Amino acid sequence: IYYLLSAFIFGISGTLISILIRIELYSSGNRIISPENQNFYNISITLHGFLMIFFLVMPGLFGGFGNYFVPIFQGSPEVVYPRINNFSILILSLSYLFVILSLISEFGGGTGWTLYPPLSTSFLSLSPSSTGNLIFGLLISGISSCLTSLNFWTTIWNLRSYYLTLKTMPLFLWSLLITGGMLLLTLPILSGALLMVTADLHSNTLFFDPIFEGDPIFYQHLFWFFGHPEVYILIVPAFGIISIIISGILQKIIFGNQSMIFALSCISLLGSVVWGHHMYTVGLETDTRAYFTGVTILISLPTGTKIFNWLSTYLGNPPLLQLKTSSAFFGLLFL
Repeated sequence: IYYLLSAFIFGISGTLISILIRIELYSSGNRIISPENQNFYNISITLHGFLMIFFLVMPGLFGGFGNYFVPIFQGSPEVVYPRINNFSILILSLSYLFVILSLISEFGGGTGWTLYPPLSTSFLSLSPSSTGNLIFGLLISGISSCLTSLNFWTTIWNLRSYYLTLKTMPLFLWSLLITGGMLLLTLPILSGALLMVTADLHSNTLFFDPIFEGDPIFYQHLFWFFGHPEVYILIVPAFGIISIIISGILQKIIFGNQSMIFALSCISLLGSVVWGHHMYTVGLETDTRAYFTGVTILISLPTGTKIFNWLSTYLGNPPLLQLKTSSAFFGLLFL
């Protein structure tokens, strides 16, 4: 419940920034953000991205619904480490505070949510203290997410009821397992990249300075190795929730339950090796681009499997389909 409440509060601030951006873009002469402070528009985009991804969707879908439903679905009294759970939500609030504190520095942190160097490592256009606050907040948020992931993995593997096998586990528990695995795989990579940016800012290192043989493209590889799985980290718990809702409404197990588990696993695996399609414009070799293009297209197969299974679950229940679920059915057809 604390996760859901925190996500709601953090999401309000992100939504207000999003409304500000939309009002500014509504017409060319609005000038909501004054011409003397144009960098604030970049700051708004940066904070909007961070708040919506790391402080609304992740704590809400993964931490909030996960902590509430995992004990219910597997018949355990609580997660394995409730105090670590409390610690996770406390440091999540601390990380939000650091991200908001980046606003009070002289120039703000208008780097965009990707924090690309050399902009994020420049002393000329941005405040290093602002970028440092943003990075520190993200690192603390990453620790919180890793602790939550470890908690879910340990709970689902060790506290299941004796009759609940991996094959009969609800799909929402599987989605949390897969999401936790992706977080544990990719968050250390992001943390390393952010620490290298911090070292470039404050410790005179040259990881990403092309003048001294550094490589800004290396940062993009590290960031998008996290950034693309992050898409699936956000949506896989939603897939699990959709499956639970459909299963509950139709009062039957999802059609092809095992193939759904396999599809979710394939999505997470393929989603972790296609980060390069965010970087086509940086001069990748033709073979590299062909690989990333091909594997990206492959992700459509397990995604189509899920849609097919949901539709098949509906179509197997004509009376309920007609009485209860016509609007949801058309929603799935739209998908």
